[in-house]
Amino acid sequence: MGQSFLKSRLVQISMAAAGTAVAGEFKINPFDGDIFRIAMGSSAFLLFLLLMRRLPYVITGVATGIVVLLFRTAMDAVWGSGLTLLQSLTSHFSAMVYYMVFALLMNLIKSRIDSFHPLVLGGVAALIDLLSNEMELLTRLIVLDSATFRLNEWTYLMAIAVLRTYFTTGVYSSISVSQLRITQREQTRRIEQMLGFGSGLYGEVFYLEKSIGTLEKVTLSSYELYRNLKAEEEMPRFSRQVLEITQQIHEVKKDSQRILAGLVKLAEREVTGDMPISDILRFTVKSNANYAEMLGKQISFSIQHTSDYTTDSYIPLLTLLNNLTANAVEVIQGKGSISLDMYEKEDNTLFTVTDSGSGIPERDLELVFEPGFTTKFNEEGVAATGIGLSHVRDIVHLFAGEITVQPASHSGGAMFQIIVPTAQLRKEE
Repeated sequence: MGQSFLKSRLVQISMAAAGTAVAGEFKINPFDGDIFRIAMGSSAFLLFLLLMRRLPYVITGVATGIVVLLFRTAMDAVWGSGLTLLQSLTSHFSAMVYYMVFALLMNLIKSRIDSFHPLVLGGVAALIDLLSNEMELLTRLIVLDSATFRLNEWTYLMAIAVLRTYFTTGVYSSISVSQLRITQREQTRRIEQMLGFGSGLYGEVFYLEKSIGTLEKVTLSSYELYRNLKAEEEMPRFSRQVLEITQQIHEVKKDSQRILAGLVKLAEREVTGDMPISDILRFTVKSNANYAEMLGKQISFSIQHTSDYTTDSYIPLLTLLNNLTANAVEVIQGKGSISLDMYEKEDNTLFTVTDSGSGIPERDLELVFEPGFTTKFNEEGVAATGIGLSHVRDIVHLFAGEITVQPASHSGGAMFQIIVPTAQLRKEE
């Protein structure tokens, strides 16, 4: 692991050094001759340091300085500058000093880069660039005995340093914003997956709890039947069979309880915290828009909410809205629309899911929440289980609420309305 990391770091340092050396050949010479150049190398080097924050800055600066020195010396030899090897090395020695000093000064602010405002970072980088240029010029003065610069030339260098560093920090900020957006999209996708998982898991846990309750009642009834049969002298064989059935039901109940305990722990670990109602509506629409697309349907979704607050019961609420919205998607043929609305009225919060489907016959309105009732059939003509809406009704009752359905006055479909006491949902501040 350590060798792999070191190898990767060496590769990154080499990339930074080589990239800086090549970028340094895109240059202008503000003064007479080739005594001093203003190139893209320093901008590229600054960008590498900002983007590769894990690199050791001082080592990277030394490596970059050496590579730049050797690269420019090699370029002199290739292009036939007429300089000897020693003259070429001496001529470009100050450039190596520039990158070393630049990296050393950047290392002093390395830990604070993220805390700087982009404008402040640009100003600090400009100052570092100017100081590094001064060290480069001082080195040239010592090594080559070159002439000093006039005040207007120093002013020109300062202006170039400011423009160059602010351009680089601007590019860096743009890259950082793009990376943040990518990260945010990935986090949003993971949250949606987590919510979908939590919503489905909540539904399974809810029904498993109901099944365990039913098993307990059946076990009790079976045991009572066993006792009654046992009291009858003519029916000992039947009483033993009933006892065996009771024991088997009891074993199923215990297995279900173990499964339930595991699911509850998983749900608690995967889904915690709270969420605004507006986000719940948005996630419901997004997941069902994908569902509609998967079914090859063109459905437009709309959201309206006149109030918003945070709730820690977002998983059961998401389960309710997802179930109703998915049903609406399924009943729409081809094209249609679905709207989700939320508003507060007195002490209650109301949710409505309205679709433009074929609607529900008036004679069936009182039956839709009964287990087994369904109007959905698959391609083979097999009816659905019809437990979805009864599931929704039972969860609504857990919140001391109520759910109703009526024909949608404008769309011709159905409108489901959930009324829940706001105190059951709103998280106390």
